[in-house]
Amino acid sequence: QVQLVESGGGLVQAGGSLRLSCAASGRTLSSYIVDWFRQAPGKEREFVAAITRSGGRTDYSNSVKGRFTISRDNAKNTVYLQMNSLKHEDTAVYYCAVDSALLPHTIPSAMDYWGKGTLVTVST
Repeated sequence: QVQLVESGGGLVQAGGSLRLSCAASGRTLSSYIVDWFRQAPGKEREFVAAITRSGGRTDYSNSVKGRFTISRDNAKNTVYLQMNSLKHEDTAVYYCAVDSALLPHTIPSAMDYWGKGTLVTVST
């Protein structure tokens, strides 16, 4: 079992940047593909980004491609989400999740473990 803790959320103006972190304990994060999801008020949880175990492949939703970057530091057991050029519509609770599958998934039901999330609010 792995425990995930997200951090780095907060209030930022549109056009600004934030870096989210997802720290793992209980089991090495390098055993998993790691995804970021987000959920805005009144909306379903949606895929944001994923990174394979080695970091050699990254996937992004169309809504964040070119603005967000997912990365990982397996030595620190941590995955990051660098978010640039933030928009008001990026406002959501951001969750990291791990997937023991061989290839990345983009659906929440495929994830094995979840963090509790960190709130990102982008003001206009």
